[in-house]
Amino acid sequence: MIELLMPVRLSDQVCETLAASFKLHRLWEAADEAAFLASIAPRIRGIVTGAGILSDGRALRIDGPFMAQFPALEIVFNLGVGYDTIDAAWAAERGILVTNTPDVLTEETADTAMGLLLNSVRQFPAAERWLREGRWEKAPFPLSATLRGRTLGILGLGRIGKAIARRAQAFGVAIAYCGRHKQDDVTFPYYATPLELAAACDILLVAAPGGPQTRNLVDRAVLDALGPQGILINIARGSLVDQDALVEALQTGVIASAGLDVFTHEPHVPAELIALDHVVLFPHIGSATHETRRAMARLLVDNIEAWASGKPPLTPVPESRLARIGPR
Repeated sequence: MIELLMPVRLSDQVCETLAASFKLHRLWEAADEAAFLASIAPRIRGIVTGAGILSDGRALRIDGPFMAQFPALEIVFNLGVGYDTIDAAWAAERGILVTNTPDVLTEETADTAMGLLLNSVRQFPAAERWLREGRWEKAPFPLSATLRGRTLGILGLGRIGKAIARRAQAFGVAIAYCGRHKQDDVTFPYYATPLELAAACDILLVAAPGGPQTRNLVDRAVLDALGPQGILINIARGSLVDQDALVEALQTGVIASAGLDVFTHEPHVPAELIALDHVVLFPHIGSATHETRRAMARLLVDNIEAWASGKPPLTPVPESRLARIGPR
């Protein structure tokens, strides 16, 4: 029987499905994790993981030293579209595949992004708190900004970025974007750097992949360029934004507001952010619906079953193009 390692706890649905067909080792149940790994390492052929926010809150990095413990390792399966906790380049160089679960969460995440955008511009959460606290009986809620006449700059125009753009266009919002390269099939204005994009837009929405290459891509200079009427929305990964610079920018009026679904050290959110009434904060719920999580789990399992039967996994990540396919 093929043996799999699950380093962090995923859903009961995933665990039960895999345990029916594979020998599934649950690292989080081990009293001595080092001893447990040493005892099973030679037999592990696949690792099944996910970002901490999708599992039990632990953010375990599947890096080179971790994967190197398993001499028979062939593949790493990730629950989620973002796989920045996995060193996919290291894996590919050694013939180890990595898969993720794209597409099935695109629309849900784009919906969440629009929710953040509307809430941040119109300050709907603050308005609701105003009512609940009985303040409406004393004074009307202050006027908010408008979405009309705005330009939305999307940092990372991939699947999710394009889904957000479609929604924003329906609201009459102009779109611009920045990415690794200009896309020939897109007519939106293109800017080569985040700094140039921030200077050209009113709302900067972060939808790019996480990882070392994009760490602190949105820094103090980008926030300065966004300006005092600007709003930052982050639906991607907390690592893309210099969180300390963001807190300072919000406290001092360098930008007007922010809507954040992700943070640098999840699930910890800085008290300084929580204290800001004009900032909208979500607990990483971009794809968090029953239907979408079931679809993600199904795709994860489909990838595992395809590989186990000697077929190519359905959704390998780009770095895995040169890695071998199928079990040994």
